[in-house]
Amino acid sequence: MLTIGKVAERAQVTADSIRFYEREGLIRPAGKSESGYRLYTEEAIRRIEFIKQAQECGFSLADIRELLELRSTDSACCDDIYRVSVEKKLQLEQKIKALNAMSQALTRLIDMCSHDRKSLDECPILGALEAGPAKQPGKSPTIRSTRKSK
Repeated sequence: MLTIGKVAERAQVTADSIRFYEREGLIRPAGKSESGYRLYTEEAIRRIEFIKQAQECGFSLADIRELLELRSTDSACCDDIYRVSVEKKLQLEQKIKALNAMSQALTRLIDMCSHDRKSLDECPILGALEAGPAKQPGKSPTIRSTRKSK
């Protein structure tokens, strides 16, 4: 049996992470010592390593909980894990597309700017952001800010 400190050290996480995983229902101590310390088995280390690897693949804690529940379900099969994995990959691809669109929008804003010492009222980036979606950045490089001088 291992203390939370030993598990944390071997799994290369903090004791707080282990407590968090416990609160999230992802791991459970195997018992408690006479003095009330949580005690774990090697399985806890394997589970934490599973959690970390799944997080690196983009799985959320809710996804990981689902994977762990499937793993412990007699009627589950590899196809169930495949389905969860494909859903996660599609979600990640949608996020990547959204992030690419954001990056392109920022590139257009940055390209509009001469990054000089103009007043903020003449800043094309602020002007484009204040104009909203009606005027797409890059389509009208002479967008003026609607901000009032103070």
